[in-house]
Amino acid sequence: MQISGRDSNRYQTFTRRAALLAGVQGIAFIALAGRMYYLQVLKTDQYRMLAEENRVSMRLLAPLRGDVVDRFGRVLASNRQNYRAMLISEQTPDVEETLERLSRIVEIDDFTRKRIMRDIGRSPRFMPVTVAEDLSWDQFAQVNINEPDLAGILPDVGETRDYPYAEEFAHVLGYVAAVSEKDLEEAREEQPLLKLPGFRIGKEGIEKTYDRELRGVPGSSHVEVNAYGRVIRELAKDPGKPGAEVVLTLDLDVQRFAWERLKGESASAVVMDIHSGDIVSLVSAPAYDPNQFNMGYGTAAYKELLESPYLPLMNKSLAGMYPPGSTFKMVVAMAAVEAGISPSQRVVCPGHYSLGNHDFHCWKKGGHGAVNMHDAIKHSCDVFFYDTAKRIGIDAIAEMAKKFGLGQTYDFEVPGEKAGLVPTPEWKRGAKGEVWHQGETVIAGIGQGYLLATPLQLAVMTARIANGGLDVKPRLTRAIGGELLPIKPPKPVGISEAAIAVAQGGMNGVSNEPGGTAYRSRIPEPGMELAGKTGTAQVRRISRAERLSGVLKNEDLEWRQRDHALFVCFAPYDAPRYALSVVIEHGGSGSGAAAPVARDIMREVLTRNPVRPQAKTPSGGPNSSRAG
Repeated sequence: MQISGRDSNRYQTFTRRAALLAGVQGIAFIALAGRMYYLQVLKTDQYRMLAEENRVSMRLLAPLRGDVVDRFGRVLASNRQNYRAMLISEQTPDVEETLERLSRIVEIDDFTRKRIMRDIGRSPRFMPVTVAEDLSWDQFAQVNINEPDLAGILPDVGETRDYPYAEEFAHVLGYVAAVSEKDLEEAREEQPLLKLPGFRIGKEGIEKTYDRELRGVPGSSHVEVNAYGRVIRELAKDPGKPGAEVVLTLDLDVQRFAWERLKGESASAVVMDIHSGDIVSLVSAPAYDPNQFNMGYGTAAYKELLESPYLPLMNKSLAGMYPPGSTFKMVVAMAAVEAGISPSQRVVCPGHYSLGNHDFHCWKKGGHGAVNMHDAIKHSCDVFFYDTAKRIGIDAIAEMAKKFGLGQTYDFEVPGEKAGLVPTPEWKRGAKGEVWHQGETVIAGIGQGYLLATPLQLAVMTARIANGGLDVKPRLTRAIGGELLPIKPPKPVGISEAAIAVAQGGMNGVSNEPGGTAYRSRIPEPGMELAGKTGTAQVRRISRAERLSGVLKNEDLEWRQRDHALFVCFAPYDAPRYALSVVIEHGGSGSGAAAPVARDIMREVLTRNPVRPQAKTPSGGPNSSRAG
């Protein structure tokens, strides 16, 4: 049979298409075979590992948090066993019913219920969620006994932070608490660790400052899981590395003594080594129990803390800002000497100082008579310092104040440090848009007016006077992880020996010479003599009618209207080693309220001598003043 020309062309076209299709299919088969060879032969090890990873899961383990100890190795913050009840929601048909049954053994309030339901909602159903912590042994035993009737409840023994000296060290150590949503957002790379049940992070104080060091390195657990991610068995475990030990400069005994001495007051005390800057004691009263923040403060208890007029949540030693009152007079005296005023020059105090048509009053109604610089500090004569401040000017006073640590922060290890305020004409112009008045210079001469200082700054000021004018800075940490932190040698602030001698001698007169404002609070034991300065800071303006009536007794006023009581000192006078500041809010006079407390604390410091060889090597606008 013959094929026509047209049919012949069609046949040839079909043949070419069939061959092309066969070629494409052949290429596709070769590519598929090559891909299969690549995956099954060349990549067999990689995909075997991936398959194994689907079967074996690695889970983080929270490391043991490091201890915080005092300078002699005594534990201030550590860990203890935490009896708790966990809930695995997939193992109970009714979470609410399970919680209701558990509440017959352990109290579960509405706030806790909401928190549990929130945690369940953001975790896989097979993951345990903390229901109750810090159970007593009896409660934990009852949970174990009733476990068959508590579907989904898992009794567990974990670790929790413990503060054996809770209130005494609360403002220094701070506390740890549960991870918040904000914490998770700020630490995206660490979310797996932060989401672990019961994990805590530092929220305040040393716990916050050294949170990373104390936290340690997380461990891991290799477990075999099924297709749903549920654990079948544990294959291997790495416990991780515990957190580093942090050694503080504090002395446990001195801290506890100072706390007991200030108990019942709204007050603070700071003890500092004048050479190294080591803080031996830092107390703020009243305080709170950091253990409660760890386990969760109740709503009513936390509200009580917030509403207390004594502000127990505030670290007054760092954040309390007070007019320094007469404790500032040494700074003015040194500025006067540096300005060329002779310490022997006398000023007559008739009981008031007139500037224009305004009188600035001395705390002593009849006046002190003619006094020189030493006597003015010793008797705390206001008129002498009114006159001196006017003569040298506010800029000279402010410059000297800054040399002695006022109006600044020190990068202190505990968060919340305030800078206080050393006012100048430039500051007032910028902050208030007003010009500086000479009367403001006069009142600054006795540590009143805009001038503000924290108890820590007053301790630093006193330390620099005691050590001869070296810019020592406070520090709270001696070692981290067994490594001692270096101490930066202090440098001279740039002041003459004559100016320092006036300040030191005047403070000696205050405490050790008859007639001194703190003579009754001296330490009579030889070798323990302290040199100090009283201070009384007004918190309200005294009216002319009140002054004329003579009724100015603090005890007759509402607590908030009473004067603050202050005292600063160093000891021993002949061989200075420690500086101390005490501030008692609304305590009345510095000589009557603050000086006796400071004397007792300083005597305790000198008796215990915290700088003795270490017992353990680190292992891991008012216009006047009352009596100063």
